[in-house]
Amino acid sequence: MDIRSSHVAAQGYATARPATKPAPDSPGTGGGFAKMAQDFTQTLQQGEATARAAMTGGADAHSLVQALAQTELAVETAVTVRNKVVEAYQEILRMPV
Repeated sequence: MDIRSSHVAAQGYATARPATKPAPDSPGTGGGFAKMAQDFTQTLQQGEATARAAMTGGADAHSLVQALAQTELAVETAVTVRNKVVEAYQEILRMPV
């Protein structure tokens, strides 16, 4: 293989790469994942705050159960997403090169 042909291919790739790069404000740039992570963190913090308030007498049992249910759902969702990511990664590793 001629070294010049691989250099030309690398230059072509470098030239085409900016054209395929998504704009920072486009919908598929990971902003959804960042928002999901922030929502997850906020849900956990609200659950902890409600649990603390319930222990000190500032919240009733109903709000504590509701906060715990929301936290449980958020954790289950995060675990499901993690499992799907790991499964996809393992599938990629099984692909022949």
